Amino acid sequence: MTVAEWCVFGTLMLYLLTIASVKWMGHQRFDNAKPRDPDFYEDPIRARALGAHQNGIEAFPFFAVAVLLAEFRLGPLRLIDELAVLFLIVRIAYVFTYLGNRPTLRSILWSLGFAINIAIFFLPVLRGYLPV
Repeated sequence: MTVAEWCVFGTLMLYLLTIASVKWMGHQRFDNAKPRDPDFYEDPIRARALGAHQNGIEAFPFFAVAVLLAEFRLGPLRLIDELAVLFLIVRIAYVFTYLGNRPTLRSILWSLGFAINIAIFFLPVLRGYLPV
């Protein structure tokens, strides 16, 4: 497996751990029979964790497809790997800014992550213009 493919897995685990950790910390109030109970998410940190989790679900498909398409279409593997690692780092920072209630920085990180995805997606098109 490539580094980028491990980053796809890491991104998946990140959005799962974002919500799992909050549910685990609030295990006394969390009812697994009602996992989407809005009362559990009334606490501000839990609400932000849910938001970060949901955004992770939204961001994951494009990242996974971009990585796999770039690799399938023979984009420059080293650059794909580097951008995928950068994306994962940005997503980790994004989760922390979401949990820390830093909306401006969070939006900047989201935009940066989206730009990285666009770059990965178009690497096969640009490979003829990139140095080897």
